[in-house]
Amino acid sequence: MAARHEEIADELRRAIGREEYAVGARLPAETDLATRYGVSRGTVRQAVAALTAEGLIGSRQGARRVVLASRRSQSFAELRSFAQWARAMGREASGHVVAQEYRPATAEDTVHLQLPHGTPVLHVLRLRGLDGEPVLLERTVYADWISPAVESIEPDCPSVTQRLLDDTGLVFAYGEHVIDAVAAGARDAELLGVRRTSPLLRVRRVTTTREGRPVEWSDDRYRPDAVSFSVHNSIGNNALARKTAE
Repeated sequence: MAARHEEIADELRRAIGREEYAVGARLPAETDLATRYGVSRGTVRQAVAALTAEGLIGSRQGARRVVLASRRSQSFAELRSFAQWARAMGREASGHVVAQEYRPATAEDTVHLQLPHGTPVLHVLRLRGLDGEPVLLERTVYADWISPAVESIEPDCPSVTQRLLDDTGLVFAYGEHVIDAVAAGARDAELLGVRRTSPLLRVRRVTTTREGRPVEWSDDRYRPDAVSFSVHNSIGNNALARKTAE
């Protein structure tokens, strides 16, 4: 059974998701929340701390908490997959493998995956969608030790992350992200349904296990009219968030 502060945190998450507390609005004072839920201020403080850690709300000493984002956004500190992020928004994620093949590891692959040059690694081009609409192209290179498990996954699996957890127990624990913009080439434009040279949001990421062993590195390209990124800054929190475009 969930602790009371966890239940209160869930209720506040749902209220923020329903925009009862809109982005930029202040949460009620701790004393008011304690009265509403019939608990101590300490219990409320635990619930609020969980939302602060997730990047949903911000805190300044002596000031009431301010809503920074809704559940339609995802702090990259959470390391949730695309499918998990979509599910948290109540959206349906889809995925389809456009191309998949083994290639010898290049110099870039060896740096990201810490493998000898020439090691066979699996390259996968995957088109991802939200509610059936294409929004993301993933060009992912998998380390040799996990490639066979990835290769066996059906081409239209909506969540490779979840399947690898179920099949192998693999947990993606750490990620590094670099974000910039690129122009859509002919193939990207065709797959994403945009004009050639249209700007795309690119996220290059490397993901590792808890032990720091590289699992994959990827070049992800988003349609900018579907997804945007925002940064919430405070003295104790610099949360980068992925969200649907306004």
